[in-house]
Amino acid sequence: MTDNRAIESLKDSITESVWRKDLSLPQDLPSLVGEQAADLVVVGAGFTGLWTAILAKEIDPSCDVAIIEAHDIGFGASSRNGGFISESLTHGLAHGLSLWPKEMSQLLDFGRTNFAEIQEFVLTENIDAELVACGKTAVATRTHEVDALRESVELHNAWGEKAEFLNREEIQADVHSPTFLAGMRLHTGSGLMNPAKLLSGLTQSARNRGVRFYVNSPVTELNDSNERVLLTTSNGSIRAQHVVLATNAFTPLKSSIKHRVMPIFDHVLATQPLTAAQLDSIGWKQGQGLTDSGNQFHYFRKTADGRILWGGYDANYYYGNDTRPIRETRPASHQLLARQFMETFPSLEDINFEYKWAGLIDSTSRFTPFYDVSGTGRVGTVVGFTGLGVGSSRFGAKVILDLLWKRDTDIVKLEMVRRKPFPFPPEPARYPVVAFTRWSLTREDATGKRGLWLRLLDLFGVGFNS
Repeated sequence: MTDNRAIESLKDSITESVWRKDLSLPQDLPSLVGEQAADLVVVGAGFTGLWTAILAKEIDPSCDVAIIEAHDIGFGASSRNGGFISESLTHGLAHGLSLWPKEMSQLLDFGRTNFAEIQEFVLTENIDAELVACGKTAVATRTHEVDALRESVELHNAWGEKAEFLNREEIQADVHSPTFLAGMRLHTGSGLMNPAKLLSGLTQSARNRGVRFYVNSPVTELNDSNERVLLTTSNGSIRAQHVVLATNAFTPLKSSIKHRVMPIFDHVLATQPLTAAQLDSIGWKQGQGLTDSGNQFHYFRKTADGRILWGGYDANYYYGNDTRPIRETRPASHQLLARQFMETFPSLEDINFEYKWAGLIDSTSRFTPFYDVSGTGRVGTVVGFTGLGVGSSRFGAKVILDLLWKRDTDIVKLEMVRRKPFPFPPEPARYPVVAFTRWSLTREDATGKRGLWLRLLDLFGVGFNS
């Protein structure tokens, strides 16, 4: 596989998420103009913001809820992800056990209930989200990963999941790739969906419940007082009794968030629609999502229109928490992904990629969200989903509403909710620390040996053991 073929495969690609074409959103949504008011204002119209608004109306139908969005609905990670959905609230079973072993049974129950309620909501609201609870397969591409998968199968089965180990012949019989040495087929706990169609459905459900939307209205100032919260934009303002900040990794309206969340750009490709013969050349009849098993890993899946979505691996942090749109364009990352795709599926070496894009991941040091309520008790924050937000964003919305409205529920008593993740160091230290950590992770992927630095991070509950 040559670099020239990778470059050629991207020559005519569109710089846009493959899901954007499936967005069906209202065209009559206004921007914020003049002085407005609401009981609850949600900042951010992605999955977290939409679920927050919907759940708020379900808890109290009389609550006047408004969503304000800097761009359009689903602009950020919610329309740019891989279309995977998971029960996990802890970035995987092993990671959850390493951080909250005493609460793991409870966390699993909450996650399973949350996933079931999402499926029920989609069905009841007639949302055609292409949601299928098909599980996933993790594959080993290096020798030292094979035994790790065997152990992971035992762990998942011990905690009530349905998992099976696939040797080389069995994984090749399922999905053909010369790089696959073994696999763990998880039949429970996760699935696939179309994020654009879910966004469209949630938006309509929110509007049906009376939620107001203001789009293309970046908030420039947040004034949090004991009497109310005032959000200001270039053309207006809105007063609220309570505010939820659901802004992913974009520049936070509260400076304290900046130390807890690190913005990471994740890169993704989607092929042209493949022929039946091309798809048959790699098997994959079950249609489940796949990931490989390294620290730097790929995620890949088929789409309803016969493409393969291929993303991950080359995640990038830029000095100073830089989230400018220019950072979404990085030809080296997309060329690397294209080359790795063709090494994984050499029978598809002649295909081209029709879409290429990047999206922001809001990572915390423990790889799970954190929750914060301001001193006045009026502003709640939930961010830090670290790539697993499609499902857990609903749970996060439930948590922050319970905290903000002082509801005495079991979820607000969780250690995961009560304790915040370890803060990232400020610049200029942050960038070299991230670079060295990434080097250490790459080294572990190659050797199977966990170095001193990563073991030290494990002691502090940092998320690189997931």
